[in-house]
Amino acid sequence: MKSTTLITSLVLGVLPGVIAAPPGFEPENIVPIVGRALPDAPDGYTPTSVSCPASRPSVRSAAELSSNETDWLKTRREKSLDAMKDFLAMSRLHKSNASNLPNIGIAVSGGGYRALMCGAGAIKAFDSRTENATTSGHLGGLLQSATYVAGLSGGSWLLGSIYINNFTTIDQLQSGPVWEFENSILEGPDTGGLQILDSASYYKDIAEAVEGKKKAGFDTTITDIWGRALSYQMFNSSNGGLDYTWSSIAKTSDFQDGNYPMPLVVADGRNPGELVVGSNSTVYEFNPWEFGTFDPTIYGFVPLEFLGSRFDGGSLPQNESCISGYDSAGFVIGTSSTLFNQFLLQINTTSLPSFVKDVFTDILFSLDQSDNDIASYDPNPFYHYNNDSSPYAKQTALDVVDGGEDLQNIPLHPLIQPERHVDVVFAVDASADNTWSWPNGTALVATYERSLNSSGIGNNTAFPAIPDVNTFINLGLNSRPTFFGCNSSNMTGPAPIIVYLPNSPYTTFSNETTFTLTTDNDVRDDIIANGYEVATMANSTRDGNWTACVGCAILSRSFERTGTTLPDICNTCFSNYCWDGTLNSTNPSTYAPSVLIAQADNSAIAGLVPGMLSTVIAASVALSTLV
Repeated sequence: MKSTTLITSLVLGVLPGVIAAPPGFEPENIVPIVGRALPDAPDGYTPTSVSCPASRPSVRSAAELSSNETDWLKTRREKSLDAMKDFLAMSRLHKSNASNLPNIGIAVSGGGYRALMCGAGAIKAFDSRTENATTSGHLGGLLQSATYVAGLSGGSWLLGSIYINNFTTIDQLQSGPVWEFENSILEGPDTGGLQILDSASYYKDIAEAVEGKKKAGFDTTITDIWGRALSYQMFNSSNGGLDYTWSSIAKTSDFQDGNYPMPLVVADGRNPGELVVGSNSTVYEFNPWEFGTFDPTIYGFVPLEFLGSRFDGGSLPQNESCISGYDSAGFVIGTSSTLFNQFLLQINTTSLPSFVKDVFTDILFSLDQSDNDIASYDPNPFYHYNNDSSPYAKQTALDVVDGGEDLQNIPLHPLIQPERHVDVVFAVDASADNTWSWPNGTALVATYERSLNSSGIGNNTAFPAIPDVNTFINLGLNSRPTFFGCNSSNMTGPAPIIVYLPNSPYTTFSNETTFTLTTDNDVRDDIIANGYEVATMANSTRDGNWTACVGCAILSRSFERTGTTLPDICNTCFSNYCWDGTLNSTNPSTYAPSVLIAQADNSAIAGLVPGMLSTVIAASVALSTLV
C-alpha cells in the first residue's frame, strides 16, 4: 500500500445524509439540516403515560455494561475494524484479532459557547467528511474510528447539535440555520419578523411547553426553560425540536448500525442537604439507552426512555404507568449546563422590551426560586434503590447540576470506567481557568484527585498522575498537546492515555468569556478554525510527526497488551509529548499568550476551514514509519 498519513488509513467514509430545509427558512445561502434523531416524544415536552413493554423497565446494577451497549459495541467494532484495518495491517498488529483493537474516546469540555466552538474545531479536524481533512498532516478519520464521544455543559451543546441533527457535520451546522449565535439566547431566533414580536412568541412557546410538563404533575425548574431555549439554537430554530428525546438517538438506523460513536452527556449530582457541589459528588451520564452512574452512591442505571416513571426499589410497580418523553434532548443538555441558568435570571438587565420581560417573569414566578441552579429529576428513578448504601435512596427527587461544578470540566468520568476499556482519550479543554479564560489543567487535576479520594467515590477507577496547575503553566503544558499516562505500570489500575488538547490562540484569540451570549458568524468560524489548528498542530506544521504521534498514542495500550516493542517513531513521540513527572510549582507569571500564527488568512483555503494557514506545509508521515 502506498505511503499515506496515519489517520487517512482510519477513514470510514461515512457520507452526510440527505437534508431538507425546515419550514420558514429560505434555502439560499444555507445548507439546511434534517433527520433530527426521531420525533418520538408522545406529547411534545410533556411527559406522558405510554404502554409498558412486555418486560417492564427496571434499574440495573452498574457492575457491568448494559446488554444494549455490549451488543452495540460488537457492531461498532466491526466498523472500527474497517476503519483501522489498513493502518493496523501496516503496523503488523492484530491483523485478525478484533479484541485488541484500540478503543478511542473523545471528550469535549464545558465552557459555554467558547467550548462549543473550540470543540467543534477539533471534531471538524477529526471528521473524515470535512474537505481535505484526510490529506497529509491532518487527522480526518479519528472521529469515525472513535467508540465514544463525551461532552458536558458547552460540550454537551456540541454533542446535541451533532447527534440530534442526525450526526451532521460541523460544516453543515456552520452553514445554518441552527448555529446562529448572533441573536442572544435571551432574544430567541430571528424568524424574519420584528424581533420584539419574535421574542415574545419565543417565550410564549417556551412557557407553554414548561407549563404542560408542570400540569402533568412533574416538578419544573428554571432548567426546563433553559433547556427549551437551548433547543432553538442547537436543534431547530423554528420550534426548538419540541419532540426530540435523547433516547431517540438509540432508535436511529445509523446509530444502530454502528456508523458513529456513542454520545455521552455528563452532569453532577448535588448531595442531599448540600448547596455546594464538591469533589465527592455523584457523576451522572446520559447515554442513548440509560441515565445513571457507576459511582457507589447509586451504582445503577435506569432506562432513559422511561425516565419520569415512578420506580421504587429498582422496579416499576404494576400499578404505575410507564412514562415517556421526560428525556427531552434540550432538558438533557440543559441539565449538563445549569450554570447558565444565571443567563435567564439576568433578563431584567437586558434591553428586551418590558412586555417580553413580563412574560418571562411570569414563567419564573411559577417556579421554585430556591432551585434556580438545579435540574429536578422528580420522581427520583433510584428511590429506595440500594437503600443501605445510597444517600439518594430516600430522596423523592434528584438534584442534578452542571457537569463542571465539581471542577471536572472535561467529561472523562464515563471514559475511564474499566468496563469500557478505553485506550486513549482526546481531551479537548476550553475551560476558563484564569483571568483571560484560558485553561490551566484544573479539570485534569480534579479528575486525578478524585481518583485518589479515600472515601471511595472514585469506585477504584484509575487515572494518570497529573501535575499541579502551576506546573501546567510553567512548563507550557497548557499551550500545547501533552500525553498523560504513557507508562501504565505507574498507575494503580487500567486507565487510558490522555491526549490533552488545551485551547490556545493559533490563528485567533479563542478565549471568549464563558458568559458571552452572542457571537457573530465570522468570529464563530474563526474560533472553530482555531480549534482545528489546535487539534492538528496547524496541520502538522508545528511538528511534522504529529499525525504519527497521534497514532502512537492510539496504539500504545495495544502495544503493551501484545508485548510489542515500540517503533522508533513512537519512542520519539513519547519523548516529546509524554509528561515525564517534572514539576515546577512556583507561582507563574500571568498567562496571556499571543496569537501563534500572526498572519493567518481567514479565506486562504476555500471549502476547507476558515482561518487556516495561507500556506499549508505538507508533512506526510507514512504508516510504515510505525513498523
